[in-house]
Amino acid sequence: MNAHDAMFDTLPTAADSLASSFATSHAGVVAFIAVVAEGSFAKAGDRLGIGRSAVSRAVRKLEAQLEARLFLRTTRRTALTREGELFYENCHPGVERIVQALEDMRELRHGPPRGVLRISANVGFGRKVVAPLLGGFQARYPDIAIDLLLDDGPTDFIADRIDVSFRNGRMEDSQVIAKQLISMQMLLCASPAYAQHHGLPRSLDDLADHRCINFRLASGRLAEWSFKVDGHTKKLVPRAAATFNDDDLVLQAVLEGRGIAQMAGYQVGDLLRAGRLVVCLPQHAPDDHGHHICYLSRQQLPARVRVFIDHMTVHTRALDPPCLTSPVSTIHQPPTASRRP
Repeated sequence: MNAHDAMFDTLPTAADSLASSFATSHAGVVAFIAVVAEGSFAKAGDRLGIGRSAVSRAVRKLEAQLEARLFLRTTRRTALTREGELFYENCHPGVERIVQALEDMRELRHGPPRGVLRISANVGFGRKVVAPLLGGFQARYPDIAIDLLLDDGPTDFIADRIDVSFRNGRMEDSQVIAKQLISMQMLLCASPAYAQHHGLPRSLDDLADHRCINFRLASGRLAEWSFKVDGHTKKLVPRAAATFNDDDLVLQAVLEGRGIAQMAGYQVGDLLRAGRLVVCLPQHAPDDHGHHICYLSRQQLPARVRVFIDHMTVHTRALDPPCLTSPVSTIHQPPTASRRP
């Protein structure tokens, strides 16, 4: 008999003691261990001689009893959450430890926030907004360790073990909860020196005669510039005088008067107020798509995730960047002018 079979053979011997204190959890614990061992709900159903739907129902009832999410499930993958890993580590040596594992899960849900919190954010927003707020969060919750990943690529919550992600615009994955923190206004900007020497575009057609600075996405594609024309969104990728895959380099090139670029309001707000940048084509500013804080489920969130979402929501909104809450027309801008030869 191998260790895999021995684990399941030990389950009936402890069923009486388990049922006496947590009768409703026994089927869920058996199903949970089977899914971990077999790697999928379907194979666990075959192992236990029941259908996949029965395994899924048993695990869902167990998660509801624990008030903790044990698996991250998509149409293609199944993986343990951190809470699931801890529960399995406690259960694996023998079913006699399941009662203690249940208590540990409740502690994660209702006890003082603790543990490792893995966060993902776009590079620019992560540096400018998220990172400066982490010190205050950890001062309040010293038992939570922060692991921050800055990446402009798409978020894979399961593969990268992400608890919370900050993203521009809503994510396409319908299983992801996206809560808007602040507006995301994209502004076409130039330096006063550029405006003096080259003028500013009066229309979208004028962009062809200007030096444009483009941003290259993590996918390798060039980021499109978005505008509002006659109530409709128009996107284009201008011919570039320079292209960078870093937001800060795009901004630096604009500040040096090397061209114009479309950048996020949070990135340029202070510079607009100080007059170091001016706005181009404000009449064509695109609709707001929002900066969002994203996570996999509204329910059964660990305490460390719940308090982090609450903290970042309050403190990010308190930043109140003027360029995001004021009409574009009120931001400092020189008179538009045709491009000079």
